[in-house]
Amino acid sequence: MSQPPAAPPPAGEPAREPDAAPGTLDRLTDLGFAAGWSLVKAVPQWAADGAFRVAADTAFRRRGPAVRQLARNLHRVLGPRSTPELLAATVQAGMRSYARYWQETFRLPAMDRDAVAAQVDAATVGREHIERAQREGRGIVLTVPHAGNWDIAGLWVTHHFGRMTTVVERLRPESLYDKFVAYRESLGMEILPLTGGAPPSATLRERLTAGGIIALVGDRDLSANGIPVTFFGEPARFPAGPAMLAALTDSYLCPTDLRFTADGWAQHIHPPLELAGTRLAAQVRSGAQQIADVFERGIGAHPTDWHMLQPFWPGDFPAGHPAGVPIKNPPATASVPTAARR
Repeated sequence: MSQPPAAPPPAGEPAREPDAAPGTLDRLTDLGFAAGWSLVKAVPQWAADGAFRVAADTAFRRRGPAVRQLARNLHRVLGPRSTPELLAATVQAGMRSYARYWQETFRLPAMDRDAVAAQVDAATVGREHIERAQREGRGIVLTVPHAGNWDIAGLWVTHHFGRMTTVVERLRPESLYDKFVAYRESLGMEILPLTGGAPPSATLRERLTAGGIIALVGDRDLSANGIPVTFFGEPARFPAGPAMLAALTDSYLCPTDLRFTADGWAQHIHPPLELAGTRLAAQVRSGAQQIADVFERGIGAHPTDWHMLQPFWPGDFPAGHPAGVPIKNPPATASVPTAARR
């Protein structure tokens, strides 16, 4: 493989409807993912490690649009520390982390899930917040950034606490979407599509009101209703969903950091946030900024595991680009940090 594939929608990411009928590219994409799930899990661990590292390093050397955008994003994360040398090393390590996510995605169906859940449990901080919510019969919203391996985290939740509900993007082709739904359902997750069915918000509220667990991505907003926040010193927009659902259902809202370790995974489930204000709008704004603050600390401590290869801050979007409309590649005229051009 020459480079890691494009990212699948993490659990909780908003959906994009197909804009054309499936064609040759769709069929090749579907076949590629099917081959990944069939072949990668069959090769020895050392061989998979080597192949995906080569893929990541090849992508880093080619400096494609996604790598250049990752450099822009990590340049902000590193802040005053962002020398050309440190930024280049961080971007390369970030691509290796991203490739590791893909390797684990393809290998997880063949992994010992009891052993995986036990390893994650040993490196988890904040398990008591979920236990408290369950004792009280109260819903809990776990909101995560695009970091580490969210499927591994979901497996841990379902292994120890039962069903977890999340929302996923409807991919093209439909057969690929079906594969990802089946994959995540096999991990014990309840999957709700954002589009193409009943709106998920009512079901999410029902699950929380009944004391359930839902997980949603809480950093990149792809809607037109994002909440303005300050993130690494710049204006950004975070999704309203996690804070809004928690406020409407009186559920716990726990930002959760995810990261890789040398031989496994670690996660930090932060204490439930206190949503300031009496009106829903104020509570959602308060929750979104608090989530941004928690994510900023976690990503700042482990920047290589933040897999944000898309434009994130408004400064990287073309002039006049509509809010909530994603773009896959950075504009050609955007400045590129020195390390990304080396």
